Amino acid sequence: MLRRAVLSLVVVLAACAPRGALVLYPQAAAVGQVETLFVATNRAPDTLNQPGDLRDVTVRYARLEVSVPPDRQAGKITYPDRTPDPKTDFLVSAQSEFPDARAFSSELRRALRGLPADGREAVIYIHGFNNPYAEGVMRLAQLSHDLELPGVAVHFSWPSAANPLGYAYDSESVIFSRDDLERLIDLVRGAGARRVTLVAHSIGSMLAMETLRQIEIARPGDAARKIDGVVLISPDIDVDVFRNQASRIATLPDPFIIFTSRRDRALRLSARLTGLPGRLGNVTDPNELGDLKVTLLDVSAFSEGVGHFAPGSSPALIQILSQISSVDTAFDRDRAGRAGLLPGTVLTVQNVTNIILSPVAPR
Repeated sequence: MLRRAVLSLVVVLAACAPRGALVLYPQAAAVGQVETLFVATNRAPDTLNQPGDLRDVTVRYARLEVSVPPDRQAGKITYPDRTPDPKTDFLVSAQSEFPDARAFSSELRRALRGLPADGREAVIYIHGFNNPYAEGVMRLAQLSHDLELPGVAVHFSWPSAANPLGYAYDSESVIFSRDDLERLIDLVRGAGARRVTLVAHSIGSMLAMETLRQIEIARPGDAARKIDGVVLISPDIDVDVFRNQASRIATLPDPFIIFTSRRDRALRLSARLTGLPGRLGNVTDPNELGDLKVTLLDVSAFSEGVGHFAPGSSPALIQILSQISSVDTAFDRDRAGRAGLLPGTVLTVQNVTNIILSPVAPR
């Protein structure tokens, strides 16, 4: 039974996305819409001096300009096969590396100061399991474009083995990367970001939660002071572990949003491997989270295929979410107002708000 579950997990996760690569093509800037990304990574350089799959005690910093092609469906990322086509492919139009954290912070500060005073915010994206460097970068470019993410986009690329059989390696890389993510959060705050939102996918959610927990332990109250909002997409975390992590944090960042799906095949198989009934990303009963002040967004109706990244890959769901200009607008502390912004059923259990999203009926 275990062998069958492992093989199923390999088949499912290997089909999650094609292996991507960064292709430098300056001409693409004149064709697509350019998204500027700031990147911090503790991946060791590979033979081409690009961030690879091994761990490194040194963090490298970069800025990339990614051209999002005009001829594409929302949620879709296309990599060049042979000859790059800026009309259909995601391409890097420019890139630069920073010699150290100070230079990175200086450039980030310049980017933030170029925004209106009330728009100086940053979104830090943390990729999930089985992700090479290029795919995390391009995913953030796609999310920034399709969801019109506010402020400055920052990517923390931790060392994933980028292999469906590398779950143990990735899990330990998450623990390895906690300090580096905490330092990145401090860098972003120090550069002048007035709001910082963490967006994490899959096992990257474990990295986000472990980092928040250690920030809180070092200085009680700092988790909510340093982070203004958290979005966990299909979090691959045991529910009991999440409750333990969250209970250690005096005040959770608000909003705290968890995208769930009953049709997430990757999490279903992950749960089978652990011998437990489910993971945080496919939780169905809000009572399991007790009195934690969180919002569950059930996107089961939009999950297709593996169903492990519906908020970023479903065109219908992207259309709904892209109409929300910012996290604050969509998830205001007034829960009654919050519910009316999204189509679906709203259930409230103690402090947990569970919104079961449904497709918008055509007019």
